[in-house]
Amino acid sequence: MRILLYSPDNGITRNFMPHLWMFLLETLTPPGHEVLLIDGNARPLDEAGIARFLQEEKIGLVGIGSMTRMVAKAYRMADAVRAAGVPVVMGGPHVTEVPDEALGRSGGPRHADAVALGEADETWPQIVADAARGQLREIYEPKDAFGQERKPSLQPYPSIPWESMDLDQFNIVPKAMAPLLRRVGGGWATFRIIPVESGRGCPYGCEFCTVTGFFGDSIRFRSNQSVVDELLRLKARARREDGQMVVFFIDDNFAINVKRTKSLLRAIIEAKAQVHWVAQISANLLRDEELLDLIAASGGRWIFIGMESIDTANLASVNKGFNKPGQYGAVLQSLADRNIYAITSFMFGMDNDTPGVAERTLQQIRTWPPGLPVFGLITPLPATPLYRRLEREGRLTRPKHWQDFLPFAMAHTPLKMSVEQAHDEVKYAWAHCYNPEAIAHAIHSLEHKQVGYRINILVSRLCFRGIYFPQMSPLAWLKVIAGNWQSIFGVIRDGFGDWCNGFKKNRVIPSIADGAAMERLGYASPRPPSRQPENESVDSENISSCTSS
Repeated sequence: MRILLYSPDNGITRNFMPHLWMFLLETLTPPGHEVLLIDGNARPLDEAGIARFLQEEKIGLVGIGSMTRMVAKAYRMADAVRAAGVPVVMGGPHVTEVPDEALGRSGGPRHADAVALGEADETWPQIVADAARGQLREIYEPKDAFGQERKPSLQPYPSIPWESMDLDQFNIVPKAMAPLLRRVGGGWATFRIIPVESGRGCPYGCEFCTVTGFFGDSIRFRSNQSVVDELLRLKARARREDGQMVVFFIDDNFAINVKRTKSLLRAIIEAKAQVHWVAQISANLLRDEELLDLIAASGGRWIFIGMESIDTANLASVNKGFNKPGQYGAVLQSLADRNIYAITSFMFGMDNDTPGVAERTLQQIRTWPPGLPVFGLITPLPATPLYRRLEREGRLTRPKHWQDFLPFAMAHTPLKMSVEQAHDEVKYAWAHCYNPEAIAHAIHSLEHKQVGYRINILVSRLCFRGIYFPQMSPLAWLKVIAGNWQSIFGVIRDGFGDWCNGFKKNRVIPSIADGAAMERLGYASPRPPSRQPENESVDSENISSCTSS
């Protein structure tokens, strides 16, 4: 049987990183079946397009995974697949929380023949076997002998064959430019952002978040060796293709157990498995100097920090009081001192927000090292504590907002501002943080750094601008380039050749023990850390508690 695993876009915005679930389920598919992958962000399809694909490729089963922001597009595509006579299995966080919606049991149309609830590591092989026999059940859920939900162990962890997978659709380098870049050299013929997980689960339970509900509050980790082996395979493929590979550790909080994270980073360094990587880490865990040194030495380049607000009352109201706004600046400076920069996320429309919150937030951001701030509106996702609270309070204005996806649109009434004012705040933040003047200021603040860091922040800012402002077409990009021509010309003038040479050297990240090489290439060189056994037990004392405020 030929199987299509499809990850939809939301029809409006674009993700640059594919979702891990597709690669994981392809790896877990029983022998005798062929799996094809389509990411709607990399290969856009409409309903007619997916119907043609099914016919041309003789697909016998389609699996669709979706988060809430993509589920409207996911349902439309699932309807087209079922209309073509091919069974559909849907899964992911949204379907897990509201399975009756996908199965047509809540008054709306049916979109799926079957749903996979929770993590599908153990149920996927059974789904494939049942589909091959034409005997799909409606609901698949991992349960133990007592009928209780079971979370899969990550030891052992499936070995995803990155070295042989077809990853062409995930190459961010435009096809027209790839031949030229390959001839020029410098390792930019391909550029991919690859999702990797080292653990699952989060104990914090922030009111607005779906992670604890989906993955649980107990942390499960892969072995260090399995993560190292995966990075080595990715690194080898990038070299073979004369390309770049950036890893995004998708753990909800990569350093949730600091002792374990240090052990993993030491293992990466010792195995020379360093690649440039990004991870999500909460600000309260980034005050450990040794951890920061190890992040730098192991290849960490960007850290995503969910700051959410600079207002402590807002943070307490959503059960995120462990964030300390007064410490944000020091944390970001410690990262920048090691050439690590932050993607900082903020939400407006929270209960203590008032008009002017965007400018107050920007005033703080301007005092920090340059990074990539992103702004959104607090959104009540189904089955979260936030959704249930707002429902009790009668404040939901669009209780099924996901069925008509609108980016940057409130789904409930804020307490201290209007819906329109909340929309204006997020627009103000994006406009004033990503206009040409702000981008030029961010570049200028890095004048004391090598030109590569300025190019990094310039390219990243221009790309991140597209999260809010439409720039999907070539014409839109020409306008962006024209508006920022002075900054672009400045960094080219300051050393395009140095940038190319620097990246050629940086493709081999030195050992943490080679202090001279670390300093020469701009990496922090921490004190040689003490060796920790990989199989140290993970206990509650090593996990920061969300109640520590």
